[in-house]
Order: sequence, then structure tokens, then C-alpha cells
Amino acid sequence: MAQEYQKVALIGLGLIASSMFWGIKRAGLAVEVTGYARSAETRETAREIGLCDRVCDSAAEAVEDADLVVLCVPVGAMAAVMEEIGPVLKPGATVSDVGSVKRAVIEAVTPHLPGGVHFVPAHPLAGTEQSGPRSGFAELFDNRWCILVPDGAEAEATARLHRFWQGLGSNTDEMDADHHDLVLAVTSHTPHLIAYTMVGVADDLRRVTDSEVIKYSAAGFRDFTRIAASDPTMWRDVFLTNKDATLEILGRFTEELFALQRAIRQGDGDMLHDYFTRTRAIRRGIIEAGQDTEAPDFGRVPVRKG
Repeated sequence: MAQEYQKVALIGLGLIASSMFWGIKRAGLAVEVTGYARSAETRETAREIGLCDRVCDSAAEAVEDADLVVLCVPVGAMAAVMEEIGPVLKPGATVSDVGSVKRAVIEAVTPHLPGGVHFVPAHPLAGTEQSGPRSGFAELFDNRWCILVPDGAEAEATARLHRFWQGLGSNTDEMDADHHDLVLAVTSHTPHLIAYTMVGVADDLRRVTDSEVIKYSAAGFRDFTRIAASDPTMWRDVFLTNKDATLEILGRFTEELFALQRAIRQGDGDMLHDYFTRTRAIRRGIIEAGQDTEAPDFGRVPVRKG
């Protein structure tokens, strides 16, 4: 891949930003990458592990002369960050983000965007339950999707960002903000909320049944706990800023749950079998699209003791 930007600034140094840095270095997508995190401890960790060519002590310092600035902070923090960096952004620079919600990001960022600076929101559909600067790795975005939401941005700035994400290993696509937020409410936000709820219910049960819920966790519950271990600040902001779409999908989910409850209560085996057959086909489609593997235990390598 060709170098797309001379200087890239990453604001926030968690899983996504650290993976972006290692991916940028792997593909040679920028000459210099600067970084900033609000926590002094995070900045120190980043310096210790060589994350970013230069870790700065303010967001304004990090973005000075940057051709691409990527906001890798929780959605609720983006307005304050943009207010700080707006006055020092280079004319012609592109600002982007990696937030899981897009309409709220556009509303937070746009008022602080100076003239002559492009804003191309983006959302890489990749991640793990891990967080922090040590959690990143260059391969995180390989064969995953990154959705761009240009929202009227200049075509060339958008095209460059497409090439940048493709250089990081992603497939790219475009959506408008509201459609993105609805799609993500189905594929990510509501499943996370259900996982948090299921693990919360199990925690209540654990108090009654001592440690049995944890001791005898089967694969289904164990995967719920993996999702429910995700960053609490990020997910709090997701639900507060994608409220309408999430509540719409939760309403649909509740209707489906009631239908399944009724089938179980009435002993309607045909309904249950047909329903599970339909949902099994969706899993097959995800595997055929290359977005997961059918290897046992999702291809994870078991940890062996001794």
C-alpha cells in the first residue's frame, strides 16, 4: 500500500488506536504517528511499549500539523476533545473517529470543526473484550469491515480514508449515519445489552448457588461473559447516544422473546424447530462471508495447564 498521510494523530490510546498504530507501521501508511491519552499512566505505558512514534502530553500538541486525526475516545468525550483541538488543526486535514455510533458523533464534532478541515466519520467493525494500550495488534482489522459515513465530506478526503482503512486490512463500505446506527443496534449494541443482562442475572443466581454458575459455565454463557467484559465507559456512551435505534430493536427482541416463551409454555416444538433452523442459517451466512470460523470454540487455542 502507498503512504496515504504524512502524519497521523491518534487521540485516545486503547485497543483500536494501538491496533491502528501497529497496522500503520506494518503497511507503511504514514511517516509519523503521534498519540495522546488523557491518563498520564496510559501515556507512560504507550511510551514504554513503543506505541506511537511520539506520545504527546496534550491533544493539541498531538494534532499539530497532522494530515489525519482519528478520535479514538468514547463518544461522550468527543465534543470536549474537538473543542480543544479545533483551533490548531491544519487546513486541509481530515478528522475521523472510530465510534460505534455515528449520528451523535457528527452532532458532537461538527460545531467545533474549522473551515477547510474535512470530517469523515468511520467505524471499524473489529474489536475484542480487551482494552488499553497493550491490547492492540496489527491484524485486528484484517478482513473486517470499516464503515465510512461521509455526511457530505469532500470526495477525495473520503477516498483517501477508504484507502487508508484498506491498507490496515479492512474491507470498506459507506452508509448514512441513521442507517448505520440502526444496523449496529441489531448487530452489536442490542447483543451487548443482552449479554450484560444475562451475566447480571447469572450473578444474582451465583449468590444463591454459591460458585456453580462460574464453575460449570458452558460455552454459551462463557461467550456472554466475554462480550460483557467490554469497556464499560464506551458501552455506557453507546447506549446513551444510540437510544432510539437500540430501544426500537429491544422492542422487537422483546416481542420475539414473548413468542418463544409462548411456544415453550404450549409445547409448540414445530415453532421452536423452525425458529432455530432459521437462526442457524444466519450463522452459516456469517461463516461463508468470512466474518468468523466454524472451528471448534471459534478457533480459540485452549490454555493447557502443566
